This record gives sequence, structure tokens and C-alpha cells, in this order.
Amino acid sequence: MIRNTSETRIEVRMGNNINYINTGDKILDHMMKTLFFYMNKNVYINAEYDLRHHLWEDLGITIGLEIKNNIKNIKRFGSSMMPMDDSLILLSLDISRPYINFSVNYNNSEGFELNLLYEFLWALSRTLSMTLHVIKLNGNDPHHITEDVFKNLGNALKIALENSDRIESTKGIL
Repeated sequence: MIRNTSETRIEVRMGNNINYINTGDKILDHMMKTLFFYMNKNVYINAEYDLRHHLWEDLGITIGLEIKNNIKNIKRFGSSMMPMDDSLILLSLDISRPYINFSVNYNNSEGFELNLLYEFLWALSRTLSMTLHVIKLNGNDPHHITEDVFKNLGNALKIALENSDRIESTKGIL
């Protein structure tokens, strides 16, 4: 999947034998490595951008499109809660319709910016048509909290994207 705008050029390919991540933002590279490790997926990501805000948002969109274009019958739901140092995050998702409940706070530091984390998650949620609840139960360190969110997101997506023998909806359609 390639997203090419006047603000960004982002390429994302999942499921190949290549692990390559180069967004131009070291923090985002680290978070993508974490996300796809816990999803248990190889990924190729290459990006160019003008502003970090555009990068984080457009990468969320591009990943959402890449996932959406490659899913059929899936388990649909995924939840995860993993501790990381002082951080404890509860994350639950439903791949069906876009919504986000983002109950995370911290003071920005060393390039970890709460609004960038939110923009990535909201872009992913609305593009993938995913209900996403992210709740911080504990934590103060922005690095630990952000990384814990991505660990839990990867783990929950791994569960939700598993194949299912049926359509996981009483309506018969997602």
C-alpha cells in the first residue's frame, strides 16, 4: 500500500519476508518495530514527510488500508493488557466500525508527544473501521506508556486478525 500526498509518501507492505522500517522518526521506528513484533508480522515501511504530525497520522491511515485490504473472515475482537516498567495499559478492539476511547495522559518529553500517539491511533481506527479503547491504568514515563500502548495494540490485533470459520457477527456482516 502506498499513500502519496503533498505532505507524506508512505509505503507499507505486510506479510512478506522483509523486516524494514524507516519512517525518518526514530521514536516512530521503535514503535512500529514493537507493533509488528507483537502482531507477529513482517513489515516493510518506508516514509518521507514534512511534519511529524502528518507522518504519524498518515502512517496510521496507510497501515489501516494495508490491513483492511488483506482481511477476510477474522475473529474481529482482541484485547490485551501487558505491564511495562511503571506502565499498565488496557487495550481492547473490535474491527467493525470506527470509534476511539483514548484515556491516556502524560507530560510530553524527549520527543514522546501524546497528540502524535492519539493521531496515529485515531487514523488507524477510522481507516480500519475499528473500535478502539485504550486505557492507562498506571504510568508516568511517556516512553513506557507509548511503548506499552503499541505492545498491546500489536497483541490485540494479532488476536483479532486471526482467521475465523464464520462471520463474527449476529447480523451476518461486519
